[in-house]
Amino acid sequence: MRSVIRYLQPFLSGLLFGAGLLVSGMTNPSKVQGFLDIGGRWDPSLAMVMGGAICVALPLFQWILRHERKPRPHGPIDGRLIVGSMLFGVGWGLSGYCPGPALVVAGSGSLSAMEYVLAMAVGMLVASRFGAFEASRAGVFSK
Repeated sequence: MRSVIRYLQPFLSGLLFGAGLLVSGMTNPSKVQGFLDIGGRWDPSLAMVMGGAICVALPLFQWILRHERKPRPHGPIDGRLIVGSMLFGVGWGLSGYCPGPALVVAGSGSLSAMEYVLAMAVGMLVASRFGAFEASRAGVFSK
């Protein structure tokens, strides 16, 4: 029974997340681009969705932080983080897709979303290869 729950819980969480994206309209790229168009016809509905998500998630995050057995290490804010954040933002703004909604829409057969997901996968592969190369040069993997 535990093995069923182990696989059912992430599936149901993903299903709920995808349904929330669909209901809120966040799978529509023009909705996201309307939010980012502050000089034109600005659409504040994305801010409302983000605010609602924060209100739901914040109590759980606070509970987790209070009950963690050991602190989570985090890395410094460095050039890689800043460049990665900028690339994410530019991709989001140009395409209107964030990774979660893109996966939901790609599942429906949208060619533009499938192209976005493919580009995202290639970017992840390049980043992981670059990170492994950089770590090996720094001697992280050496004995």
